[in-house]
Amino acid sequence: MDLSSAIWRKSTRSGTNGGSCVEVADNLPGVVLVRDSKDPNGAVLAFTPTQWQAFVRLARTIDPAR
Repeated sequence: MDLSSAIWRKSTRSGTNGGSCVEVADNLPGVVLVRDSKDPNGAVLAFTPTQWQAFVRLARTIDPAR
């Protein structure tokens, strides 16, 4: 999969102290990519938009403040 056109954005819940940060790229058709911002050349997880929406929905039930 060619990731060269992925536009990465950091989670709004990421702190400013360089801690555990997640980046998401959702600008590519049919896929949502997730990576660790501390290791931008490392592993990338790929989800379908439906899978990603299900994950976000579940995460919000665990911590509704998010």
